Amino acid sequence: MDASAGSFVAVRRLSGSDRAAAFHHSSSAEVVTGSTAWIGKGLSCVCAQRRDSDARLSFDLTPVQEECLQRLQNRIEVQYDSSNREHQEALQALWCASFPGTELQGLISEQWKEMGWQGKDPSTDFRGGGFISLENLLYFARNYPKSFQELLRKQNGDRAIWEYPFAVAGVNITFMLIQMLDLQAVKPRSLFGAVFLKLLSENDQAFDILYCITFKLMDQQWLDMHATYMDFNTVMKSTRRQLERELLIEDIQRIEDMPSYRLLAR
Repeated sequence: MDASAGSFVAVRRLSGSDRAAAFHHSSSAEVVTGSTAWIGKGLSCVCAQRRDSDARLSFDLTPVQEECLQRLQNRIEVQYDSSNREHQEALQALWCASFPGTELQGLISEQWKEMGWQGKDPSTDFRGGGFISLENLLYFARNYPKSFQELLRKQNGDRAIWEYPFAVAGVNITFMLIQMLDLQAVKPRSLFGAVFLKLLSENDQAFDILYCITFKLMDQQWLDMHATYMDFNTVMKSTRRQLERELLIEDIQRIEDMPSYRLLAR
């Protein structure tokens, strides 16, 4: 996505290549630019906007839930800093987990386009999701490597000719979850947010796990809807509705109890 123009670039998959679904520019790939609501400068994901009715609700938290929410909010507030060594190392770790055995030429490199970043510098794509969006991707790669690789390389199902860029989609998912669960508020203003904080108090990794669930669920919805890149926001809306339904299931006591958790494979 060109942040200044409010557009993104999708790539036509190349048959017979391990990285056929990669988001990149090359002499062997056809590219198309289209307007959509991907996160970028001046843009927000329409699927993540909070409904007006949510603002009228308020839920009290236990001291444990308040503490868990504060820790998560502290993570959310951290912006990606390309000069921060910890952030640099996390980005390098993401490459190693994504393409083991392939040496990264630099933190700014054309190689990053193979993962579905907008250009050769991934730091420009973290504006919408912050450092936590990188942490989410790295958690996914390390804890559910089979599912992560399947999505990165678009290995499952009858894929569209024009696919969503993996990494940029991941940043969108982080942003959507933060908005959906109202995680930047002092306390949740939706039932979904209140339920999630109960799950978070049971497992401090609940947000990262929910991210992995959401990414896998989004890809399944993508395949079920036979979607192409122009349908991304429609797919995200459908994914959000499914998450909301699952969070309201009465016997959900842990994040792992969500039906879509079984989509994940290690």
